[in-house]
Amino acid sequence: MRRLTTLMAGLVATGTVLSGCGFLGIGGEADLQIYSARHYDLEKAFEAFTEETGVSVEFLDGDDAELLERLKAEGEDSPADLFITVDAGMLWNAGEEGVLDEVDSAVLDEAVPADLRDSGGRWFGLAMRARTVVYDPDAVDPTEFDDSDTYAGLTDEKWQGRLCLRTAQSSYTQSLVASLIDLHGEERTREIVEGWLANDAEIKSNDVELLDAINDGECEVGITNHYYLARQIEEYGEDYDVALHWASQDGDGTHANISGAGIVASSDNKTDARALLEWLADDGQSAFVDANHELPVNPEVEPEPIAASFGPFERMPVDAEAYGALNADAVDLLAEAGYE
Repeated sequence: MRRLTTLMAGLVATGTVLSGCGFLGIGGEADLQIYSARHYDLEKAFEAFTEETGVSVEFLDGDDAELLERLKAEGEDSPADLFITVDAGMLWNAGEEGVLDEVDSAVLDEAVPADLRDSGGRWFGLAMRARTVVYDPDAVDPTEFDDSDTYAGLTDEKWQGRLCLRTAQSSYTQSLVASLIDLHGEERTREIVEGWLANDAEIKSNDVELLDAINDGECEVGITNHYYLARQIEEYGEDYDVALHWASQDGDGTHANISGAGIVASSDNKTDARALLEWLADDGQSAFVDANHELPVNPEVEPEPIAASFGPFERMPVDAEAYGALNADAVDLLAEAGYE
């Protein structure tokens, strides 16, 4: 097994709070102003949109929660036209907080599956990620996984000392646990989380660190977003000794989450904002998702080759309300279980 450096860690350690500006600079003369918690390859997608439509775009990036608080504080004076987030629960929260306008669009209704958009038209999923099991193929036979409930199956004592997980502070961990509360109830989810910890799970600060720990033989199994593994495979090719297994394929399916967007209620350019939103869900899907190896939400668009190489899978329905409404319960449960 080959040892890799952790040079990718800095590229994925976002946690940024209003730290960057778009390629035109916020407050400039662009037609559209975007607040975005998504940090991946926005420039390329926005440049393609501008080239096709002539509508110029600038964006401000930051943390989901920080940007939502900024939108609420700015109110009618906000310069933002579109709000992009990286979590279904945050999309639901933004809709409930009244900062997003309702959009009636046949293009969006056709491009985005019903469980990946708000029934009231306030937000729409644009990219999807699956949080599933990864493993060391030299140490683990995938038949060892419990395919009826792979996440709960990792509480089995046979995984003692073999498991790596991401921190409780990660929104990915919180949304996974919120979805487990929604599926199993709080008591059973607490048993699952405590079972992971009872197996001496090692907690890693980010998904790339977790993947590298498996590649380096530090642990044998982990839970991560599929696209982080795709990035490592793109970087290191066959030298990267980590494999992916789609979780719970004989049960409720693999946990999935979305990045998505909605038009800001106070926007003074809703026509162009809607045009961008429709473009991102349709003609611009590949420009938006491929470079980060995410999965298109539009069923008419093919995933890029590395993501496609993982094969098809059954996913859990994305319940944005559950992810949002149960987030606080998930955070409390993790803390009470001693998951740090």
